[in-house]
Amino acid sequence: MIEYVLLAGGVVGVGWLVRRKHRARAAAAPVPGIPGMARRPAGAGRWRPGRVYADGGAARWVPERGESVELPGGRATGLRVPSVKEGISINPGSRIVTCAYDGGGGSIEIAVMPLDVRELLEALPQADTPSP
Repeated sequence: MIEYVLLAGGVVGVGWLVRRKHRARAAAAPVPGIPGMARRPAGAGRWRPGRVYADGGAARWVPERGESVELPGGRATGLRVPSVKEGISINPGSRIVTCAYDGGGGSIEIAVMPLDVRELLEALPQADTPSP
């Protein structure tokens, strides 16, 4: 009987700690930017976590580690779901937006969650030509 009382006390204590942590996170100010993962150039390299910022009409990718990547004249050229192989590295429920910038000289793939796709596409206008 005492074991059940101690177990119930432990469950209540853990529940209290989890609820306290949840309330602290909810009270914190939201972090600006669109969270996601990117790889540059598109189709090669490693996926790196970071955020996309669209300040003053100029989009830029800011990885968690490393220098930010400006996307001058960035245009979204494609939208797709991750392949099975990519789903191992990134969330398989995400969507991958392929972007071209600098007059076709550079490319980047940005993987974001489906609810963030619209916000990303507003930050990067659609290209006139379809992706090959």
